[in-house]
Amino acid sequence: MGISGSDGSGLTIGEASEREALRRIFPRLPESRATLVGPGDDAAVLAAPDGRFVVTTDMMVHGPDFRLAWSGPEDLGWKAAVTNLSDVAAMGAVPTALVVAIAAPPETEVAWLESVADGFRLACEALQPGCGVVGGDLSVSATLTFAVTAFGDLEGRSPVLRSGARPGDVVAVSGPLGAAAAGLGLLFAEAVDEAGEPDADRFAAVVAEHPELVGAQLRPRPPIADGPLAAEAGATAMLDLSDGLALDARRVAEASGVAIDLDTSTLGPDVRTALSGGEDHGLLAAFPPGTALPGGFRRVGEVRAGDGVLLIDGRPFTDRGGWDPYQDWSGRAG
Repeated sequence: MGISGSDGSGLTIGEASEREALRRIFPRLPESRATLVGPGDDAAVLAAPDGRFVVTTDMMVHGPDFRLAWSGPEDLGWKAAVTNLSDVAAMGAVPTALVVAIAAPPETEVAWLESVADGFRLACEALQPGCGVVGGDLSVSATLTFAVTAFGDLEGRSPVLRSGARPGDVVAVSGPLGAAAAGLGLLFAEAVDEAGEPDADRFAAVVAEHPELVGAQLRPRPPIADGPLAAEAGATAMLDLSDGLALDARRVAEASGVAIDLDTSTLGPDVRTALSGGEDHGLLAAFPPGTALPGGFRRVGEVRAGDGVLLIDGRPFTDRGGWDPYQDWSGRAG
């Protein structure tokens, strides 16, 4: 699978003990400001000043979610962190801690896992300083798999659910729409061999020509800080844009028992990709009319009376749109 490190030692997780692997990984991981008891015991202990905490979990599996020909270890650590940080932010909470479990083939070099840890650290430092990895697990498997659980602090605010949107609310997004999907489309079009399999050499050429779009897919930079800002501004509903604007907007409409009407004039030149492209991990929120939109939020539509209906420019939108792993996976990976 090409899971090798760069330190020249060649020590694999099949040869090293779990203790030795963790000894090398722990110093590279970000520290959480909420830690009372960190890695090294049977469980971590975290401070919960609010008396509540937000918790979410997400998996990444080689095949449906990523390909090693395209994603380096730092990329994988970064993306595994980001997909969870954005879910916490979508509740209006501040991400505080991550628990990381990795199952990798026994021939995986420990140095490669160290680079994964670097990816977690870089993502937290860039997007949510003070959030860190407080524990986890290592195991072996024929299929490389990441499972990450994230925790967040509401800081006294009420959580922002999907079910609170009301007619008259403004629908707004923060973060890019469709950039990650455009990057993935480039990879499947230009970074594959004649058989359609991911090709590392062709990948390098695509990155050189389209660094921003490929970067949006491999290392998305969602506006994590805008989640708490939206909650403070009175957002009535919010979620993480992981599966595409159309699919996720319909989820808010269904949960809130309303219609959401999206305005295509606000979605940029590639409306189709903006509606159906997933994995940007930005934020979709509804705000009461007249609210000054916080942070990077921008208006894309309005909440109307209805019952779980998605409208585009006032007309019903019946296409499913977006990404559903149970219906869409056919060996292609993000």
